[in-house]
Amino acid sequence: MNRKKTSVFSVVNYTLLTLVSLTFLYPFLYTIAVSFSGPQAILSGHVFLWPVGSNTGAYQALFKDASMIHALLFTAQLTVFGVLASLAMTVVTAYPLSKKELKGKNILLNLIIFTMYFNGGMIPNYLLIKQLGLLDRIGALFLPGLIDTFLLIIMLNYFRGLPVEIEEAAKVEGANNFRIFRSVVIPLSMPVIATLIIFYAVGYWNSFFDALLYMQSTDKYTLQLKLYIVLNALDSYSTSQVESYSNQIIPENLKAATVLVATVPILIVYPFLQKYFIKGVTIGAIKG
Repeated sequence: MNRKKTSVFSVVNYTLLTLVSLTFLYPFLYTIAVSFSGPQAILSGHVFLWPVGSNTGAYQALFKDASMIHALLFTAQLTVFGVLASLAMTVVTAYPLSKKELKGKNILLNLIIFTMYFNGGMIPNYLLIKQLGLLDRIGALFLPGLIDTFLLIIMLNYFRGLPVEIEEAAKVEGANNFRIFRSVVIPLSMPVIATLIIFYAVGYWNSFFDALLYMQSTDKYTLQLKLYIVLNALDSYSTSQVESYSNQIIPENLKAATVLVATVPILIVYPFLQKYFIKGVTIGAIKG
């Protein structure tokens, strides 16, 4: 009887989870289908899950746009620099805060957590960036938020959960603090570090509002800001303009292709770090 109940529960559970998954998957599949479908099929509403026809004109138009390519490369540069800087600062900040012998660590930690709930506001932040001479510079996009407090807490909890005996054994072997940190602590922390990489990479790749506030030159627009500008421009097209593109591409093609170009890079990276991501979040959140 219990087996039968378990079997029924499993069927219902998997069915519901499948339906929920499809609700998240369908918009993505539909966007792919629209980006590759012919204009007539889109305008007539015949596109559902699979592309109708074969049309790569939207992607050709995007990659012929020098400003779009520049925004893509600039965002990639921001993501690489931002992740490296944020990761380094988060790790070297969390490690000493995890040590019981550090004097005043509770005060420092409370001050850091305070910034998680309160900030100076948009205008003071803008004035600060301006006074520091960071307006229209890439540093304005990652230096103000170099350390994410939530990720710092995850890293801190993980460090607290590491066995003290491992570090003590390394000291007996003659290793100094830096050697222990580099050769013992960092290798043991790779699952959590992978988690931080994903969170920071997604944050920098999706950078929009800071770019809107601080970037003045068009050659320093991030991909998300460029996407916003393109989508707004396409929304302003009139019906006659849409019909004039009916033999090639229409705004719907370009919108879908632009969204995919901005999304796919993160989707490609995530599967390679997925197992570390799940393990890192779980361990980092529970330990300590």
